[in-house]
Amino acid sequence: MEHMTVKEILLASEGKLLCGSEDTVLEHISIDSRNMKGNDLFAPIIGEKVDAHGFIDQAFENGAAAVLTSRHDAMNAEKPWIRVENTIQALQAVGSYYRDRLSLPLVGITGSVGKTTTREMVACALSARFSVFKTPGNHNSQVGVPITLSEITQKDEIGVIELGMSEPGELTIISKIAKIQMAVITNIGVSHIEQLGSKENICREKLTIQDGLSEAGILILNGDDELLKEIRAKKGCRTIYYGTGKNCDYRAEDFHLEDGFPAFTAVYETERVPMRLKVMGRHNVLNAMASLAVARESGISMEEAAKALEEFTGFKNRQEIYDTNGMTIIDDTYNASPVSMKAGLEVLGSVGKAGRRIAVLADMKELGEKSPEYHYEIGEYIADHPIDLVVVLGELSKEIVRAVKEKSPGVVTREFMDPESLTAYLKTEFREGDCVLFKGSNSMKLGPVAAVFH
Repeated sequence: MEHMTVKEILLASEGKLLCGSEDTVLEHISIDSRNMKGNDLFAPIIGEKVDAHGFIDQAFENGAAAVLTSRHDAMNAEKPWIRVENTIQALQAVGSYYRDRLSLPLVGITGSVGKTTTREMVACALSARFSVFKTPGNHNSQVGVPITLSEITQKDEIGVIELGMSEPGELTIISKIAKIQMAVITNIGVSHIEQLGSKENICREKLTIQDGLSEAGILILNGDDELLKEIRAKKGCRTIYYGTGKNCDYRAEDFHLEDGFPAFTAVYETERVPMRLKVMGRHNVLNAMASLAVARESGISMEEAAKALEEFTGFKNRQEIYDTNGMTIIDDTYNASPVSMKAGLEVLGSVGKAGRRIAVLADMKELGEKSPEYHYEIGEYIADHPIDLVVVLGELSKEIVRAVKEKSPGVVTREFMDPESLTAYLKTEFREGDCVLFKGSNSMKLGPVAAVFH
């Protein structure tokens, strides 16, 4: 935060100053009492298991300059304590207040799969001309977005904000805080279907990103997605489609692989720009087209944006490729859904100079009552692709193995229930020439397993 004081926090949150000076300068917001950047406002969140009000003293010891509280009515201390009714709502009010002070345009990214990679690629394309702010890490929630906005400074010329959603109404809240000028929806999948019930419900919720889209804003949609290709933006806003079909305003043509990497021609009206990406997978062609659309609509030529995008090499734990000990390791362990799992397997199958192709897969979470069915589908998908060994971690992933055994009994399979046993096995199994994909939901702790072999 720039030029923010406790007085302005009081104004934004409608809070009451219990003690301390309202002239105290604040530069950051933290919800982690262990980590302060300097002149932080500590916002203790009351969670299902832990009430962070119990860590206020620790926050001050680590450098917090002020604190929000919904648990105290009076204090006698040197540093400011601000009484609010609800710390999450106060945090959101502060984020909205700070956003109103900013003049830069913001691009909001949402979707079932690929939000973070698309965010990174959009930021890369925009960096061809602008100083770009982007969501750090995965701060894309009702709590994370206000903190993200608070880190924007006057030197930033445009921002790319990831907007997540795990329950009904959440995207409306955070999009209204972000007040975006462009909204990108990457796709509609089955992530969070456990909470939302159906893909149609997920689509409706994703479209609420428009609740925070400014007048005359732009809604940018994946025109290859069955549920998005017929959608139109709300009244007063433009709709733009990207993808590979003729219905798409920004589209990729002449797709092919060069040494396993996607090459294609990016087309918009009469413009045609040849491109070759440094990240694998057909899905990254769509991410690239979304990025080109955002860049061109922001005043950057396709050629200029494409040149920047061709230098993009990926993002941590999202199809990061390592050549180590004579093996190729594809670390895609950040998270997993049926769509992203299949995309990872497609990348594994596209690697040209592989001895054995090995898929190390873990459970996909939050898929609801059809979860076993979705895992079985992955096994069926593997049966149609050149995979030599399938190693799984977790109870649900046993369904992957069951499908592989039924559909392609020649593929070798192994099953494990804990990361330690899995790691020990892989250390004895891997050999020079292997190409290995690691893919699973973050909660399955497959990332540390993959890191052993980087």
